[in-house]
Amino acid sequence: MELENSNNIKHLFEESISVKKKILELGVFNIIEKIGDEIVSSIQKGNKIMLCGNGGSAADAQHLAAEMIVRLRPKNNREGLPAIALAQDTSTITACGNDFGFDQLYRRTLEALGKSGDCFIGITTSGNSINVINAMQAAKAMNIRVFGFLGANGGKALQYCDKAFIVPSSNTGRIQESHITAGHALMEYVEDRLFESGYINLQSKEQ
Repeated sequence: MELENSNNIKHLFEESISVKKKILELGVFNIIEKIGDEIVSSIQKGNKIMLCGNGGSAADAQHLAAEMIVRLRPKNNREGLPAIALAQDTSTITACGNDFGFDQLYRRTLEALGKSGDCFIGITTSGNSINVINAMQAAKAMNIRVFGFLGANGGKALQYCDKAFIVPSSNTGRIQESHITAGHALMEYVEDRLFESGYINLQSKEQ
C-alpha cells in the first residue's frame, strides 16, 4: 500500500509537469505577455486590476492581488500596486448571496468598485462559472478589459474575454496549478515593465 501511495503521488507530479510542458509546446504561455502589456498600460493610466474565482480560484485571485499590493519578490521593495480580489468580506458575500443570489456576487462587486479603463481577470477552471461570467459581461459593458484564466476549451466564459490563458487540461487540480504559475509569471512581467518605465521604484527596506 505504501508503494502504491508513493506511485500515486509521483504520478500527480508527472501529470502537473506534463500539462506545463504542453503549455510550452503549444505556445499557450505567449498570451501572458500580451495580457501583461495591457495591464501595464492600464495601471500607468491610474487604473487597477480586479480578480475573482471560486474555491481554489478565489484563493488564487486573493493571492495574486496580495502580491501586487504588498510584495511579489523579496528583493523588490516598491510601492504597492492597485489590485483587488472581488471576493470581499463574509458580510458582503453572504448579504449578496441572500439578497440577490450568489450568481450576482462578482457582478455586484465589480459594478460598485470598477471603472472604465480597469482590467478584470476572471479565473474559472471549467470556463462555465456563472458568477464569473456575469462579472465578465458587466465588465464589457463598463469598458473594462476582460482577461480569462480558463481550462479545457475555455467554456462559455471564452466568448467574453478580450484575451485568455487556457490550460490544455480538463483536470481541475492541474489547471489550478498552471493558473497560479501563469499568475506569478504575469505579475512578475507587469512588475518588471513598471520598473523599466520608472512608474515604480526600488525602495529601502525601512520604508
